[in-house]
Amino acid sequence: MRAKGRLILGGVVIYRFGDYQIDTDLFELKRGVDVIKVEPQVFDLLVYLISHRNRVVSQSELLDSIWSGKIVSLSTVASRINAARSAIGDSGAAQKLIRTIQRKGFRFVGDVSEAGAAAAKPQPTDAEAATGQQIRFCTTVDQVRIAYALAGEGRPILKAGNWLNHLEYDWKSPVWSHLLKWMASEHQLIRYDARGNGLSDWSITDISFDAYLRDLESVADASGVERFALFGISQGVAVCIAYAAKYPERVSHLVLYGGFARGRRIRGTLDDIEQAEALITLMRTGWGQENPAFRQVFTSMFLPGGTPEQMQWFNDLQKTTTSPNNAVRMRFVSDTLDVSNLLAQVKAPTLVLHCKDDAVQPFSEGMFIAAGIPGARFVALEGRNHLILETDPGWPKFRDEVGRFLSEG
Repeated sequence: MRAKGRLILGGVVIYRFGDYQIDTDLFELKRGVDVIKVEPQVFDLLVYLISHRNRVVSQSELLDSIWSGKIVSLSTVASRINAARSAIGDSGAAQKLIRTIQRKGFRFVGDVSEAGAAAAKPQPTDAEAATGQQIRFCTTVDQVRIAYALAGEGRPILKAGNWLNHLEYDWKSPVWSHLLKWMASEHQLIRYDARGNGLSDWSITDISFDAYLRDLESVADASGVERFALFGISQGVAVCIAYAAKYPERVSHLVLYGGFARGRRIRGTLDDIEQAEALITLMRTGWGQENPAFRQVFTSMFLPGGTPEQMQWFNDLQKTTTSPNNAVRMRFVSDTLDVSNLLAQVKAPTLVLHCKDDAVQPFSEGMFIAAGIPGARFVALEGRNHLILETDPGWPKFRDEVGRFLSEG
């Protein structure tokens, strides 16, 4: 059997999830010892979604793979999806195993184990081979599914999740791609979407700083890398500080850019706190609207020197990578976090970088972090964008300083 991007050798693969088992050699779906009868297209649909569970499968890809490109109605696809869900105890309302990603397609999100000849070494999909990154999933101790990506070869560097990431969009974006691909050209780059955004679970109970730390812990363990450099940007800086303080034996180097140890509500004046409240009110009322005017406020803060293309991309990212409710919850965590008491506990060699005119996090907060971590090196960069762009005056210095630092030790 050939699935797009993967050849199942001899058709012998057994997938197990919950009480269910799919045997691609016998073309059987079982629950326990009972065989569940399903139509061939439904069986093929299940196998395809499960074998490509590391990513979202578009409707056009399903049409090409399951129906061989034949013209079928959207209702036919919907009915087969519903039948597949019903066969494995799922539903359109619950979506515990087969999740609909609005305007994108479908993704199998259940925990799966494999046995058989093809399970020995997972092969990259066509999309992974084309982009140079492999997307995987792991589950935290509180049962939240986190998407993470691997790219490049060499000494590993793990980038913590930060405010609004999307593993696929960031990799090819005019804002992030230069940084990510530069890192992957020198190292094995591991990065992830924190809970509540990107390809990770959105429908979650706990969005908190402790939960963000669990996300990082889960990805570090799932990656199979015992010791690595840790890289944090913006909100991810505080998560990296907490992880480095808790697991000193695992962090070889710590790189912190544009970060803060204390959220605006912790370090700020009364005016700062009122501004934080105003931004959250703006997010509640305008985040999900088609008109980007509300989100443009945040874009102007993060990328005041961005090109029209970069600003448009960031506007679109904000809407597509998380829900309005999650955006508010994540922003509140950012405003209220405080890891200042952990700075002195960091043992790893540390490099702190901050743009002098950062419009989101003050330059003074970068200096505060560097002063609090024993032996930390501080680098001031020219620029005012919170997310460092390839055209920024500080980018060459950033690249040189980080590259030199990671090559040490």
